Amino acid sequence: MKILIIDDEPDICFLLKNILQRRELETQYVNRLEEAKQALMDMKISLVFLDNHLPDGLGIDFLNYLKTHYPAIKIIMITAHDTPEDRNKAMQRGVDMFLSKPFTRDTINFAVDKINAA
Repeated sequence: MKILIIDDEPDICFLLKNILQRRELETQYVNRLEEAKQALMDMKISLVFLDNHLPDGLGIDFLNYLKTHYPAIKIIMITAHDTPEDRNKAMQRGVDMFLSKPFTRDTINFAVDKINAA
């Protein structure tokens, strides 16, 4: 499984990458949506951790791009700005799971296991 983390917070990227690499999962991170487009072309990604508030746009708006160009990719949205409206919009646009920041190692491992089982 190859994983792409799209988040502009270095601490979140480092934490997620560390947790996922301990599971021997190939992981890369980018900080902007434009960088994500290039990474998606370069790697065969299975799972994306997608932040909602990024310097060059909203992750929730990027979902349409992901679902159109990479329909098989699983998506876990991660955000510190968790509202019922955002959750509903994300689920309607095809997110497989929605996690609020801050999260724990156990939360991430549970999410990856659940995505793998689906």
